[in-house]
Amino acid sequence: MQLAASQLAPHLQKGLRSLYTVHGDEPLLVQEAADAIRAVARTQGYTERTVHTVAGAHFDWSEVLAAGGSLSLFADKQIVEIRIPSGKPGKEGSPALQQMAQAAQGNDSTLTIVLLPRLDKMTRSGAWFGALDANGVTIQVEPVERNALPQWIAQRLQQQGQRVASGEEGQRTLQFFADRVEGNLLAAHQEIQKLALLYPEGELGFEQVESAVLNVARYDVFKLSEAVLAGQAARVQRMLDGLQAEGEAEVLVHYTLAEDIRALKRVKDAMAAGRPLPMALREQRVWGLKERLFERVLPRLTATTLDNLLHSAHLVDGIVKGLKAPDWPTDGWQALHRLALTLCRECALQPAAPPRKMGA
Repeated sequence: MQLAASQLAPHLQKGLRSLYTVHGDEPLLVQEAADAIRAVARTQGYTERTVHTVAGAHFDWSEVLAAGGSLSLFADKQIVEIRIPSGKPGKEGSPALQQMAQAAQGNDSTLTIVLLPRLDKMTRSGAWFGALDANGVTIQVEPVERNALPQWIAQRLQQQGQRVASGEEGQRTLQFFADRVEGNLLAAHQEIQKLALLYPEGELGFEQVESAVLNVARYDVFKLSEAVLAGQAARVQRMLDGLQAEGEAEVLVHYTLAEDIRALKRVKDAMAAGRPLPMALREQRVWGLKERLFERVLPRLTATTLDNLLHSAHLVDGIVKGLKAPDWPTDGWQALHRLALTLCRECALQPAAPPRKMGA
């Protein structure tokens, strides 16, 4: 049985199942989902808890299996929590999880919670995950994307009796807050809690948020790619500065930008050869959000523009490896800024309006 994270609270109000699997890459949201399950379990007499973290290929699964079948002298109900940080239980773990999942049916004395990172489609189709899903409840925790972050912050503030001003001023405050905490949801949660300690319930002004909220944003090159293709120049600048401050390798940032340019070029060439856009995107393995971004920007990118971008990417490849190029910065990060913002501007350009007919 699969549930969205937002469906967990209503589900728990109807009754507790004996097996839950929570998977996702947002530690805060995974932890909150597990906390909600544990809280309900405690009210129903599950007073004992054991935690098993699966690490390494030689993890002893017999201890986990034994824990599920034994109770202490001091409790008649227990929680057995299995954490698999790698998302791969291994050769011995797969049959062990299948055995535990089958044993969970009708077991009123043991509540099993399995915590996993984000799983790809192939892993979710495996026998062990299928057994967990068939015999219990699986909850996939989705990340909070940048465009949804201001609303998420507003909801969290509301839960502690605080809010921002209405209208444009409030949106400015939320956008500023989101810029400070992007990519670091756990720190965002802590900054929101800090506001509850500093200020009373009610409306928060921009100055209060600005003075209290630390810059704890964390960036990765994949989100940078999305920001560039979306034409978000200010965000791209901020992300590049953040990646440099965090010590990210210049060659990795360059590879991400260059690969996007190469993929755009390959799809454009395929379209010129008569391929429909959806087919060309599938052939180049462009999926998800990036697929939608490619669909938006490809009609406005000419073959000449992409050739020029590809040449620039070639020059920057040499710069980040210590070479020099005429009319380009010698510093690798400055060159990356120029390349990223050039692509970003091209992606942000609005298509030219069609010529008006005479007499219109």
